[in-house]
Amino acid sequence: MRILALSADNFEDSELLVPYYRFLEEGYPVEIASIRQGTITGKHGYEVNAGKSLGEIDPADFDMLLLPGGKAPETIRKEQRAIEIARHFFAAGKPVAAICHGPQILISAGLLRGRHATCYKSVAQEMKAAGALYADKEVVVDSNLITSRQPSDIPAFMREIMKKIRK
Repeated sequence: MRILALSADNFEDSELLVPYYRFLEEGYPVEIASIRQGTITGKHGYEVNAGKSLGEIDPADFDMLLLPGGKAPETIRKEQRAIEIARHFFAAGKPVAAICHGPQILISAGLLRGRHATCYKSVAQEMKAAGALYADKEVVVDSNLITSRQPSDIPAFMREIMKKIRK
């Protein structure tokens, strides 16, 4: 199980770091990719290394996509390569986990129409406008898609992710 996380500066620290370390604990390699290779910094000052740029990523090499929130998704969603990567995971039926503002990438990719999902409250109207079946719940699972609202939902988010990837 190889996991790809897409992020950029101003990510929500806990929404990237908690899943990252949980996956490592399970022995799953995690690649963090961003607009450019190098250090990215979270909203609360934590730094992580984006080992690859979006252009260096072949999504076929990965089994799951993680889209953490914060302000990073607003930046990532403007990159055509990020949209292509997200579409690959959906087309292949691979698990996609998005929390907080992370679903904005999926909205831009046109992937949420008719799908049950949740997100941070300030993104809810955009999600509904994109055709998603929005629910204000700590975690929503719709086939390969797992979404949550905010950092306090991380325990439920991780529980559902781990159920999905251990099958």
